[in-house]
Amino acid sequence: MTAPFVPPDGTHDVGGRPRRLVARTTERYEAVQQRLAEGKTLAAIRRELRLDHSTMRRFARARSLDELLVKATNRATILDEYKAYLHQRWNAGCHDIARLHRELREQGFTGDVQCVRRYSARSRCPTARGSISRQCPLPSPRPAPKPRRVVRWIMTNPGHLTETDAAELKEIRAACPELDAAARHVRDFADMMHGLRGELLPSWMERVLADDLPALHSLVNGLCRDRDAVTAALTTSWSSGQVDGHVTRVKLLKRMGFGRDNLGLLRQRVFHSP
Repeated sequence: MTAPFVPPDGTHDVGGRPRRLVARTTERYEAVQQRLAEGKTLAAIRRELRLDHSTMRRFARARSLDELLVKATNRATILDEYKAYLHQRWNAGCHDIARLHRELREQGFTGDVQCVRRYSARSRCPTARGSISRQCPLPSPRPAPKPRRVVRWIMTNPGHLTETDAAELKEIRAACPELDAAARHVRDFADMMHGLRGELLPSWMERVLADDLPALHSLVNGLCRDRDAVTAALTTSWSSGQVDGHVTRVKLLKRMGFGRDNLGLLRQRVFHSP
């Protein structure tokens, strides 16, 4: 039997331990107030504790610790209005996080599945002790890779990925059809660019527009505004890299002579510098 959904309070987790944010806020408040009592200035305390200016001022002006804890524990989230339904479905026996997330999306929830998974992990009751039918907590899900890492996997040549990274990316793509389609379009574009096959651009844009991918639709709209130039860039071997290099060199020389050189001297330096 799985433990029922019980929302944790704002200051402690389900095991009775103070939340990390609460513990950190308490520690900082006590440290700031102690140093203020010793007569130290705000600037000195901020440097010693390595706090931001606004954070330092907030801790110094707080009349009590409770004032800070209220702001730290009563943060509104996009899941708030769906928590009652989530508790009801969990206690009714539905423990599939992906299914719960889909049901919430149908009701207008805009968050991702990780938001539901984190809340469900914090909201499970601790197991009953001393009982034969002791309730065991559900195993913790494997942490999802960060978006930047997934983007790097998608942008990397599949042949250059390690076996572990390739397996994780395959698993992620199988779980998200939209991400799978985006990864497929990105790799098709990379192949087209690497092979200088600009004639495939129109068909690639049609395939992108056929999928529900607003971000890539915006890219396609931008390409359509200058399709001839994009097609030429994807077809010919010419590159503006050499021109960009000269522009960078001129900018460097200009900055090196700032305040000392005139236009004539800058002209001579540009002509005679290697």
